[in-house]
Amino acid sequence: MTHSKVDLAIKGAIGALLVALAAVIVWSMQQHVVQVGDKAKDFTLTADNGTQVALKDYRGKVVVLNFWAAWCPPCIEEEPSLNEFAKMLKDQGVVVLGVSVDRNPQMYDKFIKRFQVSYPTVRDPEEGTSYAYGTYQFPESYIIDRGGKVVRKYPGVPERDGQVIPWTDPELVNFVRSLL
Repeated sequence: MTHSKVDLAIKGAIGALLVALAAVIVWSMQQHVVQVGDKAKDFTLTADNGTQVALKDYRGKVVVLNFWAAWCPPCIEEEPSLNEFAKMLKDQGVVVLGVSVDRNPQMYDKFIKRFQVSYPTVRDPEEGTSYAYGTYQFPESYIIDRGGKVVRKYPGVPERDGQVIPWTDPELVNFVRSLL
């Protein structure tokens, strides 16, 4: 009789542990993904030159937060138009802020030099910031209004009606200008 009580207790403990494990898995899978309408999550990253870059430093400006990687073909494809967009709207109060998930600083530097990137970029090799946003595919961009609210999100490159559009597309540029 004692032997069956021990077996029952072990089975009960195993069952309780399985329920706890299932709860942890479900909880971890429900990580909040930043969506349109959400307040943009603040972050601070250290640039390769040692300076601190924080999203809060751009309060009062429209921010295009772009997560990218040098090894990502769509990131390479979108860079020329994103760079042109950044130059076009820089003096109007729009900031493009690039967050690279490159672990290799040489690849990152090569990308920056190759495209003569004109906007601020930082590396986040541990992907903590992209994880906080729920970003797992690259590129992914968030347009954040002057009040810090996400007003558009582009998982991948910008598209309209299933067609890729450049960042310099007049409708996209006018939308961003309307936020100023």
